[in-house]
Amino acid sequence: MKATQSKSPIFKYFLISIFLTLPLLLLLLLFSLKAAVHPPPLPQNVALAESEDLRIRPGYSSYDAYIQRQLNKTLNPKLRTTWTTRDWDRKIQVFAKFFDDLKRKKLLSNESKALCIGARVGQEVEALKRVGVSDSVGIDLVPYPPLVIEGDFHRQPFDDETFDFEFSNVFDHALYPDKFVMEIERTLKPGGVCVLHVALSKRADKYSANDLFSVKPLVKLFKRSEMVRVRKVDGFGLDTEVVFRKNAKSLNAIQRP
Repeated sequence: MKATQSKSPIFKYFLISIFLTLPLLLLLLLFSLKAAVHPPPLPQNVALAESEDLRIRPGYSSYDAYIQRQLNKTLNPKLRTTWTTRDWDRKIQVFAKFFDDLKRKKLLSNESKALCIGARVGQEVEALKRVGVSDSVGIDLVPYPPLVIEGDFHRQPFDDETFDFEFSNVFDHALYPDKFVMEIERTLKPGGVCVLHVALSKRADKYSANDLFSVKPLVKLFKRSEMVRVRKVDGFGLDTEVVFRKNAKSLNAIQRP
């Protein structure tokens, strides 16, 4: 009888403690659910270069999440097989025509040191070499030696004023278009040329990180260059070629982002 009486207060205190801690547990659960629904924002020190004609696609909780999404395309086995077999010669021939035209317009020469940004398996690099621009290389998140080395176009692995010519058809994959362009202008020599193939008249692919609706945001982003050419092209879903020349007397003193 005494043993039963001594257990009753202990059980009573146990129930009271559960009752008191239950609201705290529920509150913690609510905060956890809120964090899951609203992921942490992107770093505050990075400004998204967004405007009416350049819109950043939502949905990335972090830069790592963005990189992983890009890798989902770059490392897709079926795509890589297609890029290196069925599409290989066809794309090289199309790129070679673009580069031959740029040579005729004196925007590219055999002596140019050239970079292809977001080059995947390097068809554009191979095309440059075939038209005589032998000092050419590409960068991508996944290397494809010897044509493509590993590199993030938001932070190019090159010194200032390295290249005479830079080409890219992946502007739409840039999460931070301002950084994308700043790195181009940093690594271009004064007087160097950048050629972008972009989509203006239609939405880019599902892996794109931004949507561009006119060339106006590009002109604004290229702060140390002048737009020297715009024309319509048919470049694997991209419809516009935009050419910028870096100012010859540009001071390359802007710090690397």
